[in-house]
Amino acid sequence: MDPNSRLVMEDSQRTLTPYVTGTSVIGIKYKDGVLIAADMGGSYGSTLRYKSVERLKAIGKHSLLGASGEISDFQELLRYLDGLILYDNMWDDGNSLGPKEVHSYLTRVMYNRRNKFNPLWNSLVLGGVKNGQKYLGTVNMIGVHYQDNHVATGFGNHLAIPILRDEWREDLSFEEGVRLLEKCMRVLIYRDRSAINKLQIAKITAEGVTISPPYSLKTFWEFSAFKNPTAGAEGSW
Repeated sequence: MDPNSRLVMEDSQRTLTPYVTGTSVIGIKYKDGVLIAADMGGSYGSTLRYKSVERLKAIGKHSLLGASGEISDFQELLRYLDGLILYDNMWDDGNSLGPKEVHSYLTRVMYNRRNKFNPLWNSLVLGGVKNGQKYLGTVNMIGVHYQDNHVATGFGNHLAIPILRDEWREDLSFEEGVRLLEKCMRVLIYRDRSAINKLQIAKITAEGVTISPPYSLKTFWEFSAFKNPTAGAEGSW
């Protein structure tokens, strides 16, 4: 074996911990398609280092992807997906990959990398519309995946899903869906230290993908519990 190649092999390492990460992604089905929301923060450890990280991307003609977790691994996944879509387009057979196929591909990629003990450190939300059928699914860094009418990653699993279970319904209009996502994102802004008040909401319908410009939500920080969070907590510092 070439000594130089052996040196490269010995020096290579797995990603043992994520460095620059994004927090929660929330997705819901609504009357005409799928909505996905995410903020634009990128945390370097516990430092909110980057504030313009786009974590919502259109995939082909029928799919929309949102990612939390390691940003560089998300970029690697986008390279994989670019190759997949390019290969699909090369056939030029009038057909194209739908969200179900893209989600299936992502589950195999994540599980494969997990089995190599070199996971892509992301949790993903994949939504789309094809042939009038809405699709929404999620997959995490070890390949666990499922489909539902509403999904969330990160802190959203704990704080947003209860709200969605109470208030989501199948016939939500676009405006109602946006308001519901904004309510969830506002709770995350209050309670998740890694969330920032700069977000995007993307929709996908039979007509295609639209990703909103970044914007902020109106918040209120004068609650007494915010001003003095340890009031009444016996034995606290």
